[in-house]
Amino acid sequence: MVQRSNDEIRGDLSYLFDKASQALAARMTTALADLDITPRDYCVLTKAAPGELTQGELAEIALLDKTTMVVTMDNLEGAGLARRTPCPEDRRARIVQTTDEGREVVEKARTVIDGVYEDVLAVLPEKQRAAFLDALVALVGTDGPLSAVEPTPNAPRRRSQRSSRSA
Repeated sequence: MVQRSNDEIRGDLSYLFDKASQALAARMTTALADLDITPRDYCVLTKAAPGELTQGELAEIALLDKTTMVVTMDNLEGAGLARRTPCPEDRRARIVQTTDEGREVVEKARTVIDGVYEDVLAVLPEKQRAAFLDALVALVGTDGPLSAVEPTPNAPRRRSQRSSRSA
């Protein structure tokens, strides 16, 4: 495996965020395996707990595309951890609710996730930990420069297999 020096990666913010996200997700996946849920399941269940959001709204705040959200909800419903009920204001929409069993799993998972976060952040002294978290919130919080995912104007399109064969 090719290793990059700390000096080299320090200047690559995208790499730092991607690597941290991938490594944290892998740790969370391993830690949640005994509860038979994934980090995505946990994310959806915690955000669905109030029982007021439609599936589409929940997908948006969980940063999931619609297809992934449907598959996730199918799995959570099948496991008895969540349910979809018709939305009174829009019959095309479904309200997502966490079941009693789902709430129990979320409580257990919260303890597991807190342990993962503690392990990951333990490398930082307490003052640095607080500053690090404050900095992340400043970047991705409500008013931060990374708070919204904006469509990329003039994004390059992938050539379809058919058009690349005929070229």
